[in-house]
Amino acid sequence: VRDGFTLFHVPEDDVQAFDNVSFPLSLGRGASVTPGFSTAIVTTRSGHEQRNIDWASGRLRFDAGPGVRSDADLETLIAFFRARRGAAKGFRFRDPLDHSSHTMTGVPGALDQFLGAGDGVRTTFALVKTYGEGPDAEKRRITRPEPGSVIVAVNGLVRTSWTLGEGGFVLLTSPPAVGAVVSAGFRFDVPVRFAEDTLSIDTTNWMAGDVPSVPLVEIREG
Repeated sequence: VRDGFTLFHVPEDDVQAFDNVSFPLSLGRGASVTPGFSTAIVTTRSGHEQRNIDWASGRLRFDAGPGVRSDADLETLIAFFRARRGAAKGFRFRDPLDHSSHTMTGVPGALDQFLGAGDGVRTTFALVKTYGEGPDAEKRRITRPEPGSVIVAVNGLVRTSWTLGEGGFVLLTSPPAVGAVVSAGFRFDVPVRFAEDTLSIDTTNWMAGDVPSVPLVEIREG
């Protein structure tokens, strides 16, 4: 007031950070996939390296541009991009190369992935997918499973008395016995967002047969 400055506070509507909708499959099938990690590498004066792993799990990047094949696809892409407000809102994306608990794209089975061992009390188990074996295996949290695809087993016997919680958690109605093996099979999507707030489409190049670049980046959840 002393300096003659008046601040008007205009409240804004809350933005939902994630839309639980899938990227159009007709666009996603032609996507390119780039898994990546973050490693800090220091080279000593003797030429030896010291490597620090910054991320316990890889982060995926996609380019869905190669899936745009027609004017109708392009219109769908633009509408979907605008509805997500660019990079503001996340959404589900089906990785064409890795979307199943069984190998990469196989039919899920109840024994595919080890979720944990019972202790007689615990009833909540997070869905995970393990890559590799032993202490160096990567355990990837699955936060966007396909609901109807999840199969749960305890000691190899399929369980029907459970529910699927938000964030990819299996909620058993009764705790497994001490040492009981809890496993699951499922299909899943990757939570992603548009990597940029702009979508560049050159109509001249599009008419010549070139496809736009549509970069997507995985969102960390869980």
